[in-house]
Amino acid sequence: MTTSAEAIALVVIVTGLLQVAFYIVQLVFAAFALSNRPPVPRGATLWRRYSDQAPPISLLAPAFNEELTVVESVRSLLALQYPDFEVLLINDGSKDGTLVRVIKEFGLERVERYVDDKVGHARIRGFYASPALPRLLVIDKENGGKADALNAGINACRTSLFCAMDADSILEPDALLRVVRPFIDEPNLTVAAGGTIRIANGCTIDSGRVTEVRLPRNFLALVQIMEYLRAFLMARLALGKMQVLTVISGAFGLFKRQRVVEVGGYSHGTVGEDMELVLKLHRHMRDLKQPYRIDFIAEPVCWTECPEDARVLGRQRSRWQRGALECFAKHKAMCFNPRYGRIGFIGFGQILLVDVIGPLVEILGYILVPLLYGLGLLALPWLLAFLSVTFTFGVFVSVATLILEEVQLRRFPRAREIAILALIAVIENFGYRQLSNLWRLQGWWQFLRKQQSWGTMTRKGFGGATAA
Repeated sequence: MTTSAEAIALVVIVTGLLQVAFYIVQLVFAAFALSNRPPVPRGATLWRRYSDQAPPISLLAPAFNEELTVVESVRSLLALQYPDFEVLLINDGSKDGTLVRVIKEFGLERVERYVDDKVGHARIRGFYASPALPRLLVIDKENGGKADALNAGINACRTSLFCAMDADSILEPDALLRVVRPFIDEPNLTVAAGGTIRIANGCTIDSGRVTEVRLPRNFLALVQIMEYLRAFLMARLALGKMQVLTVISGAFGLFKRQRVVEVGGYSHGTVGEDMELVLKLHRHMRDLKQPYRIDFIAEPVCWTECPEDARVLGRQRSRWQRGALECFAKHKAMCFNPRYGRIGFIGFGQILLVDVIGPLVEILGYILVPLLYGLGLLALPWLLAFLSVTFTFGVFVSVATLILEEVQLRRFPRAREIAILALIAVIENFGYRQLSNLWRLQGWWQFLRKQQSWGTMTRKGFGGATAA
């Protein structure tokens, strides 16, 4: 029994050490990428540098029951600093007054629009536009989900690049000028690029712009700020540098339309459509044996609202876990397959270690290691090793990411806010991390049951209560 107990502890500890080692490698790559990037120009400099070279972009913003925030969101998008773009608001069968509100506010009328049939989607009921706002087109369609709405936008857009985003998110004015850089520098290689997602809870927002960055008072929102820093500033920046990025956030991603059409657009029947599209692009380009790049750019920022209620957050994290498992299962043939090079070994290795095995082994460790120690089947060094892997290294990775953010980007203007986040980086490992793994375990159960629902996601909408 002692041998079995030590074997269980060894599996848990080794899995944790592998995760920590991968996180440290990511930290090194992220620090190198940030410290060696060219000087970050101001918005006016960006305009002078890229305005003549910037390719046209279509902004695809799916909207479902966004009546309370849709007008402000559209105004914000139309005010972006970019030389040539169009905004395609896709009303995905909203049951509230989203469509009526937009039509009335912007004086839109029904128009005709040619639509490709390259990717599949639910029936389009009509198009609405106004000569006074040539950059705005509203697409009204039957409900089919976010992936379906994006496919409708892909068929309707007339540009070589499209930006997929959420209608309730806020892009910084120069975000498009910054995220388009890889497509200008490497136009024949770049097929996709993603930007940073940050939490807007607590910030001051005026006319669709974040005018002052402040921390929220809600504990769950504070913890998510640290999670997003790790996910974007550390993980995605490092994976992009290694060219093994497996996900570009559905809230802010720029894609080459032709390549997306070649892989069939966004897939139906998954809640991880953003991750699945990136994996399809990797697979397609590797199968074609053509060189390509999928990049992550840290400077362009999209602000989004995060859940402040534990039940809503739990549904979101369970759904994210389910989406990762669906994507891994669908493309498992790429895992450790030499044909797919580094994306098969490093990219899928990370998904396997962090998303597939990670939550199961960590929950197992929380239950069995202390229990086996209490029964006298494990010696004290085993317990100390488990605690070190679980808590000490977790705190180190979070604090190191925060230091990286402060040294390189400095998005938090006050020292007090840095101190609060440093404290959160410690506290989150004692309670929240374990709760998060329980939510991920729930996602595993939903995946095994083949559950497909998104669940109700209630949010304030930067100005009032709304639900998606």
